[in-house]
Amino acid sequence: METKDGSEIKDEIPQVKITASAKTTPPKCLDCRQYLDDPDLKFFQGDPDDALEEPEMLTDERLSIFDANEDGFESYEDLPQHKVTSFSVYDKRGHLCPFDTGLIERNIELYFSGVVKPIYDDNPCLDGGVRAKKLGPINAWWITGFDGGEKALIGFSTAFADYILMEPSEEYAPTFALMQEKIYMSKIVVEFLQNNRHVSYEDLLNKIETTVPPAGLNFNRFTEDSLLRHAQFVVEQVESYDEAGDSDEPPVLITPCMRDLIKLAGVTLAVRRQAIRHPTRIDKDKGPTKATTTKLVYLIFDTFFSEQIEKDEREEDKENATKRRRCGVCEVCQQPECGKCKACQNMVKFGGSGRSKQACLQRRCPNLAVREADEDEEVDDNIPEMPSPKKMLQGRKKKQNKSRISWVGEPIKSDGKKDYYQRVCIDSETLEVGDCVSVSPDDPTKPLYLARVTAMWEDSSGQMFHAHWFCPGSDTVLGATSDPLELFLVDECEDMQLSYIHGKVNVIYKAPSDNWAMEGGLDTEIKMVEDDGRTYFYQMWYDQEYARFESPPGAQPTEDNKYKFCMSCARLDEVRHKEIPKVAEPLEEADGKMFYAVATKNGVQYRVGDGVYLLPDAFSFSVKPASPAKRPKKEAVDEELHPEHYRKYSEYIKGSNLDAPDPFRVGRIKSIFCSLRGNGKPNEADIKLGIYKFYRPENTHKSTKASYHADINLLYWSDEETTVEFRAVQGRCSVVYGEDLTESIQDYSAGGLDRFYFLEAYNAKTKSFEDPPNHARSAGNKGKGKGKGKGKAAGAEQSEQEPAQLQVPKLRTLDVFSGCGGLSEGFHQAGVSETLWAVEMWEPAAQAFRLNNPGTTVFTEDCNVLLKLVMAGEKTNSLGQKLPQKGDVEMLCGGPPCQGFSGMNRFNSRTYSKFKNSLVVSFLSYCDYYRPRFFLLENVRNFVSFKRSMVLKLTLRCLVRMGYQCTFGVLQAGQYGVAQTRRRAIVLAAAPGEQLPMFPEPLVVVDDKKFVSNITRTYSGPFRTITVRDTMSDLPEIRNGAAALEISYNGEPQSWFQRQIRGSQYQPILRDHICKDMSALVAARMRHIPLAPGSDWRDLPNIEVRLSDGTTTRKLRYTHHERKNGRSSSGALRGVCSCAEGKPCDPADRQFNTLIPWCLPHTGNRHNHWAGLYGRLEWDGFFSTTVTNPEPMGKQGRVLHPEQHRVVSVRECARSQGFPDTFRLFGNILDKHRQVGNAVPPPLAKAIGLEIKACAVAKARQDTAVTPDR
Repeated sequence: METKDGSEIKDEIPQVKITASAKTTPPKCLDCRQYLDDPDLKFFQGDPDDALEEPEMLTDERLSIFDANEDGFESYEDLPQHKVTSFSVYDKRGHLCPFDTGLIERNIELYFSGVVKPIYDDNPCLDGGVRAKKLGPINAWWITGFDGGEKALIGFSTAFADYILMEPSEEYAPTFALMQEKIYMSKIVVEFLQNNRHVSYEDLLNKIETTVPPAGLNFNRFTEDSLLRHAQFVVEQVESYDEAGDSDEPPVLITPCMRDLIKLAGVTLAVRRQAIRHPTRIDKDKGPTKATTTKLVYLIFDTFFSEQIEKDEREEDKENATKRRRCGVCEVCQQPECGKCKACQNMVKFGGSGRSKQACLQRRCPNLAVREADEDEEVDDNIPEMPSPKKMLQGRKKKQNKSRISWVGEPIKSDGKKDYYQRVCIDSETLEVGDCVSVSPDDPTKPLYLARVTAMWEDSSGQMFHAHWFCPGSDTVLGATSDPLELFLVDECEDMQLSYIHGKVNVIYKAPSDNWAMEGGLDTEIKMVEDDGRTYFYQMWYDQEYARFESPPGAQPTEDNKYKFCMSCARLDEVRHKEIPKVAEPLEEADGKMFYAVATKNGVQYRVGDGVYLLPDAFSFSVKPASPAKRPKKEAVDEELHPEHYRKYSEYIKGSNLDAPDPFRVGRIKSIFCSLRGNGKPNEADIKLGIYKFYRPENTHKSTKASYHADINLLYWSDEETTVEFRAVQGRCSVVYGEDLTESIQDYSAGGLDRFYFLEAYNAKTKSFEDPPNHARSAGNKGKGKGKGKGKAAGAEQSEQEPAQLQVPKLRTLDVFSGCGGLSEGFHQAGVSETLWAVEMWEPAAQAFRLNNPGTTVFTEDCNVLLKLVMAGEKTNSLGQKLPQKGDVEMLCGGPPCQGFSGMNRFNSRTYSKFKNSLVVSFLSYCDYYRPRFFLLENVRNFVSFKRSMVLKLTLRCLVRMGYQCTFGVLQAGQYGVAQTRRRAIVLAAAPGEQLPMFPEPLVVVDDKKFVSNITRTYSGPFRTITVRDTMSDLPEIRNGAAALEISYNGEPQSWFQRQIRGSQYQPILRDHICKDMSALVAARMRHIPLAPGSDWRDLPNIEVRLSDGTTTRKLRYTHHERKNGRSSSGALRGVCSCAEGKPCDPADRQFNTLIPWCLPHTGNRHNHWAGLYGRLEWDGFFSTTVTNPEPMGKQGRVLHPEQHRVVSVRECARSQGFPDTFRLFGNILDKHRQVGNAVPPPLAKAIGLEIKACAVAKARQDTAVTPDR
């Protein structure tokens, strides 16, 4: 005891001892591999005198099941079976040792002693038994499945008999308890994963931690530490379970959960052990019902796949020849083929056809299977490649064969250089302007191009025509999924020689029918036109840059240009025209400049007095920015105390905002001018703005801290001026003096996007805040007098350019897979919709949805069942709830789960049948049946990459075939105002006649990848990033395991975000600020993680700690030379397992109950040192994707509070998702975490909702313009 305390108080003495021992591997027993200096190593205390040797004991009449006159032994084919109680197991040196660490398999002799009883005796007491000594050696140990009871039976075989274990002796009990724990643990895992193949590692932990151990086992809860401790064994049981299973069931081993466990714990696969003798198959839960589909959706998926799968399987064979390699080193790979299983019988050498190309079932390499499953899950950032438009641009002139081509009739127009014609005869076929033709490419092996002839003429280049190209479906994002006869209008056109025309084709415009919305689910024919080799059709215009399918534009020719009207030219022209910056309303000349009142670009008008956005590098401030908080220089670390700290050699901290870009600079236009040229004319191509600079709070001398409490849209006026290029302007915004407002600042700010205010001016010279000068306050109402008298006050100015909002009725919405309602919440905040119906199968989430939307009908049942009822004409479901009918649903939104097919990167017949039955297909059928005005599908980022983007492409293909305008994008939730990085794939669709929404522009700056979509604010945004501090610095302190559902806030909101999230109504009660109760060991680890940003498990000290349950942890022992990382500065070892030296793992090296979790250094080298596990959030950083279950060793391990020793609370997670504090959750703490983690962040949904609303308003405006008053 002395040294233990001493090591904490007086480091010097024990240190010497430690370093000495750590430089060489401590001595181990050659037989049982336990450390000889381990205080827990115990010796067998010897047998009592009356104990018998094995053969003598076996003939004792107390064990005989037979009457003496029967011939006992002859009738046995197997060994006799007995039970043994009060047993101990030891090696030949007398060390008590476990029997499941591979010793028996390595032929180490283990013996056992105890009291042997007859097989029918169920009482573990010593009465009626025979004392036996040194039974063995043990040849094998086994588990006889979990036969219905809670406990599994374990047995030994010796040369003479089989023994079933009852109770261990007192001295052997601790060792045996661990084995029971591990066997029971593997039972839980196998049974859980069998029925829930898609769960995450965190879900498994949750299952294990909430399972109450059976009576009679001497431990009271299962923990993550025990799962990791027994991972090798558990995985082996899973492997043997898989072997006994059906070969067409995907193995449990490659479920996401098992793969995470294998990586984290460093499990060696395919170690052949004698394990479960009779694995028990457990009855499966039935998965989701077969997908209910409309005919149309079914046909698209079916026809495409039957062809595609055959093709893929042929390709796969080719690819397999080169790509997939078994590991070759595990025990499975080195076995011979068995010759008996299905796969072998198909092999040519065993007399089969050789078609199936499957490995022998006994030789399926588990390392390969896990590696493949991992590869499939990696986020490939490749969003489907947009095939680049096929530019024709014929470089050389084709020899014109004049005899093929002759004009018909006289020129209809001549403009000096060109004579325009209406008709031409090519190869005795007459063509006229407006006809469609096929055009020969330069490369004769390529398919023909298709175009509409929009003009024909003769000039010096010869006989020419203007081609408006069609884009074949295969050149859009649809790729191979497209209808081979479907074309798309694109803005691509060019002049070509008539000699390139190959022949006339027929291109039909298929307009949506007048009754389109009511025809959902009726379409039974997937074919749009007959395929006669020269007939095609189109329904949509395609935007190649943003992958948008839209209704064809309605540009029409005028009388005087119809002979040469090209829609593509017209649109390209319009776009170019809009983009060119222009000035208007000249005011005066002065100092060699011409001043103007207005400048326009991209369709936006900028006037003197307007607020503008500029990129951060457009100007700097007089105050030098405080040098960014550099991380303090690293102190030298005591490697003895922190042996894993060496793994932190990189400065990079995940979840830090240090590298986030600055938000836009904001200025106010003081003047708009062009310089005068030598000839006295203004150079209108070069427009400049004189602007006043606004400071944000963090730009003043107070630096970042000034922004903590300030509104995110607060600015300071300054009289500093600068000149910028008009080209550099990023957009317009409104900046008002707070005192001039007629409404409250809150209402003004909430009333629209891009709204800022100031109350004070900042003087950088004196570093002081002052009242703003007069000219700052009344922007623009000192009209300059010259010009057109347009100088209006800033207030009126805004309303002139933002016409009064039309009030449109809210869209009647059906939210499928609604969860607790994040998407609906955001839509409601945007004022775009009211969710009248929601479908959510998981009861706790459905209850939460009801709590927040009392007026919504929530169906807690399978969406397939509901759709079937509606399609069958039912009006209510079995509970009497009214079902939405055709024509009722104006918006359909939802996030169909994709687990069934999200792994494996290609479809094969098995995953395909899963996909055909998936909820994505059901969701598309809802869309086809109800034909809502707007449709939104939300999903994980990888939705756009699953199966080589096939899932995305088929989704879009279905929508296009239904007649929907549609597009897709990947949005980063952090850009819409939450302190979290979370990418979501969004598919948007709009019915014919509606406008297809754009994706919302980001509100805040986040350092992130750029993805295909219409978003232009890629490098900066209007507001600064939201941080963890903004999110939760106002919440009261709580402890590990805090469970009070309602507590008081104990304080005011401190940041802009907190003021928003708490809402304007005063709420005294804070709900769900509760956090998971972590085990004593995990709690101790959390207590020892430092508070510095970027701290994680690598900062843990290697010490002994007294835990809250009264036990004491052990120090982690470093026992091997680590080839990769060498030794510490003092020469100490760094390896914790024989694999550090390049040998196979030795199960005897595992260590438990240590502050530094043994498995992390064990597998750290191949997993980026497990950076982030047990990591703290950083006050100035952000949450990594909010998880459904915060676990310090989960996929997302950065879940510790920045300062408190606990994992984040439910409320903190809800805030990181942007849920208002008043939003209700339902169920136990894990249910609540899952509701929050699975939700769409409401601020992201709100941003999308505002775009949808803008489209609904535009449509209403259009409709009123067409029919002013009926």
